[in-house]
Amino acid sequence: MSEKAAEIATRVERFVREVVIPYEKDPRIVASGHGPGDDVVQELREKARRAGVLTPHILPGGRHLTQRETAQVLITSGLSPLGPVACNTMAPDEGNMYLIGHVASETQKARFLAPLIEGRARSAFFMTEPADEGGAGSDPSMMKTVCKRDGTEWVIRGRKAFITGADGARVGIVMARAEQGACLFLTELPHPAVRIERLLDTIDSAMPGGHAVVTIDDLRLPQEQMLGKAGEGFEYAQIRLSPARLSHCMRWLGACLRAQEIASAYACRRQAFGKPLIDHEGVGFMLAENLIDLRQAQLMIDWCAGVLDSGSRGTVESSMTKIAVSEALMRVADKCVQVMGGTGVSGDTVVEQIFREVRAFRIYDGPTEVHKWSLAKKIKRDSSASATS
Repeated sequence: MSEKAAEIATRVERFVREVVIPYEKDPRIVASGHGPGDDVVQELREKARRAGVLTPHILPGGRHLTQRETAQVLITSGLSPLGPVACNTMAPDEGNMYLIGHVASETQKARFLAPLIEGRARSAFFMTEPADEGGAGSDPSMMKTVCKRDGTEWVIRGRKAFITGADGARVGIVMARAEQGACLFLTELPHPAVRIERLLDTIDSAMPGGHAVVTIDDLRLPQEQMLGKAGEGFEYAQIRLSPARLSHCMRWLGACLRAQEIASAYACRRQAFGKPLIDHEGVGFMLAENLIDLRQAQLMIDWCAGVLDSGSRGTVESSMTKIAVSEALMRVADKCVQVMGGTGVSGDTVVEQIFREVRAFRIYDGPTEVHKWSLAKKIKRDSSASATS
């Protein structure tokens, strides 16, 4: 890792520990079930801006850190569930910035990307659709939302579900199906044709704006707001997919490192049956197993980041990493709760929230089972190719 990236990561960690973590008990956040409100978001981001750690993975001039360098920065930002919110490294904005930065025209970047990098706007990625309507979820080819050309404009119609951050977003990336194939569009929000039906009550609560069900009713956008070319939406989504999937792993590794810190301190302090909990093998072994899982998760992230830095799309590697890291972090978070007993399931520490967030992470960006199925298909393809060669 470069000296510059190490210095950024150090500053981010200091900021999260000293400034962000005290906000975890802020009544404005505790009272919300759909993530921190935009008043808190902007308050935190202003402090991050003054500390020089706002959008730290994108350097002046628009250059991104390498994926390996980004990992160090995003892991430290994830030490609090509010850290990515404050530092502007959160989902879906981090992945959306990456996509717009790689595909958009210069005019589109000035209009839609600049406010995101500056931390003055949030974004949403409108792809997933209601399951009860047979819409797109883990399989985007099931897309029901349609778009049709009407003169110099495109008209988009459909329903979306589990759209993270839609409530309060200022920038939207909308995926729809045309005769040519999938298309992506950029739109400013709020828009009268994009209506939030309801916010879903979900197990996680870290994302500003929560997760929404949205109706898109004759959204008219000019051709110049199409991202890239018509019919290439799935290809563009792949550009976003692996890095965004990996950045989820980075952030939640940071959170679980924090949970391990808290659980370890508790086990060393709490007495039971005449000695500290850590001296009971049933407890000490759980924390030891956590160390192994955390290091393995870190190594998987570093390996996958190296693959992406080589220029590879990294689809297979990111699937493997998503499986390994999300399952390992679930074990870590669960053991931290177990070690802490009643305190672990209470709101007295952030461990309970980290457990909930990581449980959702096992589903978001593709459930473990979908990634295993994808890998099994690759095994079958490779076997068939080997048999015919």
